[in-house]
Amino acid sequence: MYSGIQPATQAAIKHEPIIVVGHRNPDNDSISAAIGYARLKNILDPDNSYIPYRLGPLPHESEYVLDRYGIRHPEVLTHIHCRICDVMTPNPLQIPESATMREAAEKLKQHNIRTLVVHDEKGLYRGIIDTTTFANLYLSELDDVDATVQTRFTTLARPVSDFLYSESMVLDCEDILNEAREQVLASTLRQAVVVDDTGRATGIVTRTDLAHTPRRRIILVDHNESSQAVSGIHEAEVVGIVDHHRIGDIQTTTPIQFINLPYGSSASIVALEYQRNGVEIEPKYAAVLLSALLTDTVLLKSPTTTLGDHQIAETLAKAAGLDINTFGRELFEARFAGQDGSVESIVLADSKVFTQGDTNFMISAYETVNTDSILEKEQEIVEFLEGMVKRNGYEFALVLITDIMREGSQFIIAGRTKGVEHSFGISFGDKHSVWVPGILSRKKQVVPRLML
Repeated sequence: MYSGIQPATQAAIKHEPIIVVGHRNPDNDSISAAIGYARLKNILDPDNSYIPYRLGPLPHESEYVLDRYGIRHPEVLTHIHCRICDVMTPNPLQIPESATMREAAEKLKQHNIRTLVVHDEKGLYRGIIDTTTFANLYLSELDDVDATVQTRFTTLARPVSDFLYSESMVLDCEDILNEAREQVLASTLRQAVVVDDTGRATGIVTRTDLAHTPRRRIILVDHNESSQAVSGIHEAEVVGIVDHHRIGDIQTTTPIQFINLPYGSSASIVALEYQRNGVEIEPKYAAVLLSALLTDTVLLKSPTTTLGDHQIAETLAKAAGLDINTFGRELFEARFAGQDGSVESIVLADSKVFTQGDTNFMISAYETVNTDSILEKEQEIVEFLEGMVKRNGYEFALVLITDIMREGSQFIIAGRTKGVEHSFGISFGDKHSVWVPGILSRKKQVVPRLML
């Protein structure tokens, strides 16, 4: 073991911030609900720290609202696998390379440790000195017994730079534990030094550290399916879920607070949680949640909209000092102004993968006020979808081009079409596109029919 300091354990990682995050390819609801719920949890549970993250680019309307109210953009979370920094022993004892071997030996004995990290005059990592170094030196002295004492004194007076092991394995604190474990165990010393971007040692990882695999804590908002969750979700400890979608396949080892309500947005549920806990919502967070409610319900026009959503929207608008219609128009203006109109953005900006039995299929949602301009790229969109079907083995890939003003959606599809045709009573014929009036919600009007 490296020192008397205990390595990271599940108990130790409990002090790490709790991640609050929405789904992949985040929409405004996914972003805003995470921000609003993290804020509420920090108020209700000051013993822990809750930090909102995102799993992709900020939607343009999210960026508009956050910048308008001076709220920090959530950072991108690339995975939630256990990292080296979750198990390493931080702040390892160090010694300058100019120190003598006697000083190194005394420090090892004083702190009852096996390894010292060696740094240069600038504090940069140079290598390590450990008890094995001394053992090997003293064993070599046994070849000449008469010279042993003198040699030992000479050796102890020399600088550690003459004996340091400079080829010890080096890791970054963000390296994934499961990927690094075998490398460390296969290395000569079976330990590694953790070095930061500046070249300074910040931790050390030993075989004892590698025996632990702490689970990072996370709260999921606006989703509860592993296919839409952050990479590594099965290694994490899910401690809460706030969602308004169907119940998916996320599993937990212990009971958690799972809030799943049939509202038009996850932001609506977060706003209800403020009310339920008697917490007055700050104006800027009221605006953030209102923006998500309005975009997810398409200005309260979507069939997912409930009477409760209307009431919550009025409450949030009052708290934020906003007019619902004016604010809603500004949100969609920000969204459409930021759209680059590329085929990739049309297909991938808000795409989700669904599983039914042994098949997977992808549905994208893209809102506009001018369907005709999008249909000019229909053939390119179809070719892009065909590539996705082939690469990912989807049964089909479907894009819903939802026209807010006409209150309907153009279905553009690649792959097998029979299931979609049967579910909606439509026919693509020899084409890949058809207009379906009244379809405004992927969640409530499209996915449920395809899951029957």
